[in-house]
Amino acid sequence: MAGDITTIARPYAEAVFARAQEAGQVGAWNDALSTLSSIAGDAQMVEQIGNPNVPREQLCKATLEIASTELSTEAQNLVKLLSANNRLSTLPEIARLFEDLKTQHEGVRQVHVRSAYDLSEVEQRELVAALEKRLGAEVELTAETDPSLIGGVEIRAGDLVIDGSVRGKLRNLATELQS
Repeated sequence: MAGDITTIARPYAEAVFARAQEAGQVGAWNDALSTLSSIAGDAQMVEQIGNPNVPREQLCKATLEIASTELSTEAQNLVKLLSANNRLSTLPEIARLFEDLKTQHEGVRQVHVRSAYDLSEVEQRELVAALEKRLGAEVELTAETDPSLIGGVEIRAGDLVIDGSVRGKLRNLATELQS
């Protein structure tokens, strides 16, 4: 399901980012989306957004009232559009994707590495250097330990996934054997 929400949110995030760049308001849009993400991600609001008995207009009005004067007219229009299309639940993902686009535009790629064991500082520096060369951009690395990988690493940089884990290789082998 996470992939589904990303698929739905991506066009909105890309359109908002293009408009923000055009208007020279990337920072303002980033702040607005952060505010809207917090509102739409609140547990009570999530419950209301998911309730088919709550009218969309009421959700839109509530979202705009909570955000109050922090939103530009264009950001308010985004809320209205998302509400009309029953997409308010995508706001946290739109904000995340917008942030990714902003970071990429600034020439920095966010890379998340999961490894079966703790990576030393030296290993992390070597990995960052190799990824910067491959991606052609500055890399901000976050590392996580996941023993279920059995061995190796899994690297995620946006849509790029490099699965060098033993678990991934075993999964690929099982798929090939089933063919």
